This record gives sequence, C-alpha cells and structure tokens, in this order.
Amino acid sequence: MFHWFVKVPNVSTSELKSQLNQDIVLLDVRTPAEYRSGHIRGAKNVPLNRISQYEAKGKQPHYIICQSGMRSKQAAKILAKKGLQVFNVKGGMNAWTDRVIGGK
Repeated sequence: MFHWFVKVPNVSTSELKSQLNQDIVLLDVRTPAEYRSGHIRGAKNVPLNRISQYEAKGKQPHYIICQSGMRSKQAAKILAKKGLQVFNVKGGMNAWTDRVIGGK
C-alpha cells in the first residue's frame, strides 16, 4: 500500500557527527552558493530543486541537511518515497558546531 504521508526520523547534529565515520551518504540540499559558503566534509551537494532526479548508488542510510532543517525535511520525504532509508538533520547547518569545508 502506498503511503502519501511519509514520516521521516529526525536526528541531531551530534547524532550525525557520530555517524560520519560509518558507511552513510550525507546530502546537502542547499543551493550551490550556500554549499560553497561552508559544508560538512564528505557531504554531496544535491540542491532541493534537483533531489527528485537523485539516484542512490547503494543501500546506505542517507542523512539530509540544509541550513535550518526545512528543505532537508522536504528532500528526505521525497527520497523516502523512493524507498531510501533517510534521516533529516534537525537544525541543519545552523546547529552544526564542528568544522566545515569552504566558507570564511
């Protein structure tokens, strides 16, 4: 049975940090300019407006992040409907307190 409303679990940035050395995929759904301004090492930039074309290359869990957690929630729901195991990073980059690549 197809479910129109997909529930996506939220994780904190500290939970994400504990998973970064595992076999996961981290998707940053912000715009390319936002991504260049600073992103988490290993994150792949797939802007929200292109998320429906994203093709997973494996069965790894996908952690989705944006600036605040709103766009990532939308993206996570789209990917969950495609059958991927997804987690929304609540608070997004606004809540991330560790190092970033790029930016100032």
